[in-house]
Amino acid sequence: MRTTVGIIGAGPAGLLLARLLHNAGIDSVVLESRDRAYVEQRQRAGILEQGTVDALRAAGAGERMDREGLRHDGIELRFDRRRHRVDFPGLTGGRSVMVYAQTEVCKDLIALQLKEGGPLLFEAEALAVEGAESDRPSVRFRREGREDVLECEYVVGCDGFWGVARKAIPAELSRVFERTYPFGWLGILADVPPSHDELIYARHERGFALLSMRSPSVSRLYLQVPADTDARSWTDEEIWDELERRFETDDDWTLRRGPITQKSVTPMRSFVHEPMRHGRLFLAGDAAHIVPPTGAKGLNLAVGDVITFARALVHRRQTGSEELLDAYSAHCLRRVWQAERFSYDMTTMLHRDPDATPFEERLQLARLDRIASCRAAETDLAEGYTGFPID
Repeated sequence: MRTTVGIIGAGPAGLLLARLLHNAGIDSVVLESRDRAYVEQRQRAGILEQGTVDALRAAGAGERMDREGLRHDGIELRFDRRRHRVDFPGLTGGRSVMVYAQTEVCKDLIALQLKEGGPLLFEAEALAVEGAESDRPSVRFRREGREDVLECEYVVGCDGFWGVARKAIPAELSRVFERTYPFGWLGILADVPPSHDELIYARHERGFALLSMRSPSVSRLYLQVPADTDARSWTDEEIWDELERRFETDDDWTLRRGPITQKSVTPMRSFVHEPMRHGRLFLAGDAAHIVPPTGAKGLNLAVGDVITFARALVHRRQTGSEELLDAYSAHCLRRVWQAERFSYDMTTMLHRDPDATPFEERLQLARLDRIASCRAAETDLAEGYTGFPID
């Protein structure tokens, strides 16, 4: 089997890349180790930055998002029993975010790919990337019990942290930067309308809490818990009681309760692999970088990566110049590190470190008070949250 671009992974990054290449007249093949049902049900991110929303619309994948997604023009910060709303459009010249689950993005892109695009092979497990330094790299994969080889001009690894793509970069060329946090998020899905029309980020002495949503009738909420927590150790009533404590304010706001349909614990880590390119192998998304979810950056960073690659390949086709392909890693990493900084700042400002001193806890409150009282600080948060430019 031969193609121009071999894409490993049918998450939102791999699927959007296939769509961008199709629209540019460049053929590709997508290999996905899981079946279609798993990909379309995999619960992940739910906040789309302005640039991601614009990219999906431009790719022809925005119709259902615009119909069913929830545009949000701000977030609310809660600390010291106070409430402060950050107005995104007023601080960023009109930018906002969209609440639209990753599962729905994948459904839309899969439907388009199967209808109009190149091959999308489910249950095709990538085993290795070979010949990355040559002009004809390949992906060895297994499907229906048989091994096969996908020969390509370029390979893009959108196969996540545990995938095979990054392993094809020689260890002596790799640099890894990472931090593991001593806490995680206990996340729930609940069949109850959200208790607020925008996301609430709460810093509390008992730990962080986040109120989010998946739809007008389904709430998504999170509690900071120790990293080794078993979600089953929390009863539904204990979860609602703790959420109520951490969202408490001095006014009459109340938290709506409802049936919890899903519980899970998400670990918190920061990770960057440099470089993001080796020969004709390019890394995108979690294969190259991970951010703690506090800043809602993971999916959006992956989208920025594949847009950068698609533009570089189109430029190569139009001009014969390798300049943008050669600059791919450096170009992406500038945006990645800004997103890492933003996510780290949000995480350390809002979460209670079990080893924090009273001095450090007062600094958290001072940082939040600065955002609530200084337009420049508030603007910096709004610009980071709505997304760094995809140049």
